[in-house]
Amino acid sequence: MAGRLEGKVAVITGGVSGIGLGTLELFVAEGARVVAADIQDEKGAMLEQRFPGRVRYAHCDVTQEAQIAAALQLAVSEFGGLDVLFNNAGISDSMRAIAEVEAERWSWIYDVLVRGPALGMKHAVPLMLARGGGAIVNTASIAGLQAGWGPIAYSSAKAAVIHMTKCAAAQLSPQKIRVNAICPGLIATSIFGASLGLPRAVADQMAAHVADNAAKVQPVPKAGLPDDIAQAALYLASDASAFVTGTHLVVDGGITVGPRHSWDSSGPSPFADLFGDAFAAPAATS
Repeated sequence: MAGRLEGKVAVITGGVSGIGLGTLELFVAEGARVVAADIQDEKGAMLEQRFPGRVRYAHCDVTQEAQIAAALQLAVSEFGGLDVLFNNAGISDSMRAIAEVEAERWSWIYDVLVRGPALGMKHAVPLMLARGGGAIVNTASIAGLQAGWGPIAYSSAKAAVIHMTKCAAAQLSPQKIRVNAICPGLIATSIFGASLGLPRAVADQMAAHVADNAAKVQPVPKAGLPDDIAQAALYLASDASAFVTGTHLVVDGGITVGPRHSWDSSGPSPFADLFGDAFAAPAATS
């Protein structure tokens, strides 16, 4: 049976590690040919060896418009066109008060997280129109939906990605280019360590720590893994979502459904603090 992306060509930014790598592996398994656009050249070369004829690597710093354009053109020159763009490259920051964030830091985070996807869409549109349409998926975050899930510059940038996705969908969907976003929750990747300025190898090790402990802080009792986001990206990239555009898909193990007491009866409840036993959790019955 043909894969869900059989005959499709995709570009994935941040494609050699974490969510990007998980998505690349799934896209290839589903029949796509993929350009992995990233700045980790050694890992990119290894991917080309691992998937000969199916994956090409492009060195791409998404703050550099020429490098974004070149990565997208590589999809055309190597694989004949472009059908899917997954704007996934990302960075974060440490948790700091707004008064402590330098102007340069704001600019850098917005350049990567907002300007990068915007330029990706800019250069993808003519290539997708040449194929009769396409699908664009942007990585946002639950931090763009609620306060408290990420650093302030990162969170506001991800909120911008969500709104930019809607605006782009309004413009492009009549031309058969769908645009959607994914809002991951706590996913075991190296971004947490990288946001603290740790070396890449140490940051990669931190992902295992997140995987071991994430299940304790959300309703779904499993760690969020890159494949969970990859499955969402596959849906939004494939014809299964042909009637879906301008929306954001939250993939977070339920962590944003409500405060802890909404899913954990042992969690502190402000109502119990105010009204006592009247709002206490009912006793378990056998």
